[in-house]
Amino acid sequence: MAYVIPKETYTGRVLELEFGKALRTAKVGGENTLPFLSFEGELPNKPVIAYEIQDTLPDDWPDTVKNLYADVSNNPVKWAKYCQDELKAQAIAIRLVSTHPDRENRSPEDAAKTVKEVLSAIDVPLIILGSNHIEKDAPVLVAAAQAASGYNCIIGKAQEGNYKTITAAAMAHNHKLIAMSELDVNLSKQLNILITQMGFDKTRLITDPMCSALGYGLEYTYSVIERIRIAALLQNDTTMQSPILGDVGMYVWKVKETLAPEVDVPLWGSLEDRGIAWEALTATAMLIAGANLLIMRHPKAVETVGKVIEELI
Repeated sequence: MAYVIPKETYTGRVLELEFGKALRTAKVGGENTLPFLSFEGELPNKPVIAYEIQDTLPDDWPDTVKNLYADVSNNPVKWAKYCQDELKAQAIAIRLVSTHPDRENRSPEDAAKTVKEVLSAIDVPLIILGSNHIEKDAPVLVAAAQAASGYNCIIGKAQEGNYKTITAAAMAHNHKLIAMSELDVNLSKQLNILITQMGFDKTRLITDPMCSALGYGLEYTYSVIERIRIAALLQNDTTMQSPILGDVGMYVWKVKETLAPEVDVPLWGSLEDRGIAWEALTATAMLIAGANLLIMRHPKAVETVGKVIEELI
């Protein structure tokens, strides 16, 4: 008797989301099966990896990744062009960290100017991120959304404390929106509901349940993402069917394993190789859990994860 692969039946589907302009758009989502299970359903779009850049020098990045961008990281336009032209980025995510009150406390107008300059220099889709300061992100992302009007960007992150202002800006300027909650399925669902109750189209929403680095709560992150995906596909919960974002780089490149010098932990091996592996493994786990869009930093980690995607697809 021939072996018949047991197959699960899904009643739901992840919503498809497209961002970017003209011929250089990117699509994520659209699947009606769990990650990479192509024998059970349709996987119309591969996961997308965006390179992270910042609007100011990345002084808090470790040298193993910061030095890779030393010639361009003093200028976000050059940095974005480098990622597009040299690294062949599918998308770019600019983090407006200089607007944080504890950093340079730059104004929303400064952020808008930076966004305009970056958009005028690149063709690939752009993700616009605030500094993760709830109060400051609201006016910053309003200004950034206006500056990027017509470019079909992704903006975020909208959180419980500022979602009304940021959602209104995304609606007004026709952008996609990231809704971030803190590692809780119910909080994620609640925020999605609150945003759509404002009139925001659920097909334009991306869920960010937060990320954790390998060894620092990744298994909990994995569980939350997996439960969101099961709710979307097996339970046909329409509030949970948005594509999922994994903001990997910012969580990975601050943990001990990517920072500790080789002289202190000689048995851990090469510091750079260790960091690349940490980012690649974290990103791969996020994909297998159900993430559709990743934000990463090290080109070799991006290359590795890209190969994993091709092999699993």
